[in-house]
Amino acid sequence: MIDLRLLREDPDRGRDSQRSRGESPGLVDALLAADAARRGAIGKADALRAEQKALGKRVQKAAAEERRELLNRARDLAGDVKAAEAVETATEEALREAHLAVSNVVEGAPPGGEDDYIVVREVGTIPAFETEVRDHVELGALLGAIDVDRAAKVSGARFYYLTGPGAMLQFALLNVALEQALAAGFRPVIPPVLVRPEAMEGTGFLGQAAENVYAVDDLYLVGTSEVPLAAYHMGEVLDGADLPLRYAGFSTCFRREAGSYGKDTRGIIRVHQFDKLEMFSFTTLGDAADEHQRLLAWEEQFLGALGLPYRVIDVAAGDLGASPLRNQAAAIQVDRGSQTDLPTEVLRTFGEVLQEGVRDLDGDCHRFLLPHLPLMGGDSCRSGSDRDYTPAPSPWSARGVRIGFAKE
Repeated sequence: MIDLRLLREDPDRGRDSQRSRGESPGLVDALLAADAARRGAIGKADALRAEQKALGKRVQKAAAEERRELLNRARDLAGDVKAAEAVETATEEALREAHLAVSNVVEGAPPGGEDDYIVVREVGTIPAFETEVRDHVELGALLGAIDVDRAAKVSGARFYYLTGPGAMLQFALLNVALEQALAAGFRPVIPPVLVRPEAMEGTGFLGQAAENVYAVDDLYLVGTSEVPLAAYHMGEVLDGADLPLRYAGFSTCFRREAGSYGKDTRGIIRVHQFDKLEMFSFTTLGDAADEHQRLLAWEEQFLGALGLPYRVIDVAAGDLGASPLRNQAAAIQVDRGSQTDLPTEVLRTFGEVLQEGVRDLDGDCHRFLLPHLPLMGGDSCRSGSDRDYTPAPSPWSARGVRIGFAKE
């Protein structure tokens, strides 16, 4: 969720961001209107509650005749307070829905959609082959590494078995990635993959991305270990002296892939279930950009260790997803005839960096992570009189290495 004070003070910045994402700038105006309605409802309800409290004190001290009149007024006022609180609740829910509809304000990302990324640099040379190149589906069948037919029989489309060398390759890649993460100071974590609504919503996945989330009773299956890692310190105050806190979270991830009908249907490029090792960092606002570059460098180190050519791309605003401010990623380059420099088929790395959430663009605390905390110094949050939040220099950065053969 975006810091409302940012949009109040500079709404054009939010509108411009929406346009660069290819989304409606009118959502910013709808959010501001919902914010104004909520603030007005809170003010009215607070005033009525204050009047009710003062009236109660007068009743205690009033003479018999005056007390009868005051009690009649108290009954009327109780009805007014109840009605005002109902309006307050309704405006808070309307604000929540309007807030979830607005994507985070981008910082430096190129405008445009999926094909409008900028190539920052290319490393290595894509190999050329004199013979026809088999794709991962053919190779997987020949090697006994991938079985999509039996997976379709068992689970339906967009699932797969990794068998024999395919399973061993996944474990080997995971070990390489985990060893590198440990050497870089990351703490390994195997998180839960079922989370409560507040954890899923707090990371921005119950807004525009809700259609891709699997629900199980009153819990949600995560589409990335970023969700439980971000919620790991939910409700806590992090000491700035302890930052950065770096975690390497391995989990199975689940995505509905809604809206992708007919896209990447061959093989296991776009699937409902995959495994991923995620580098995740809580750091200070002042160190966020440098931490982003460190994560990117570790990502490049991993690809370099595998001897794979890759390129670093700056993802366009319209392809970021709702939460990231910016996304620079190192992606494997694959030559498939007329389609060149495509990420994946063997491995995909991705970055969702400078995430909205704790930082909320200008440093605001995200409500799910640090809710209504008392002021405890420069690296903590406090609740304000209008129930907004003061800046806290604790952005997070996340970068995942998907282990296996699936596409991010």
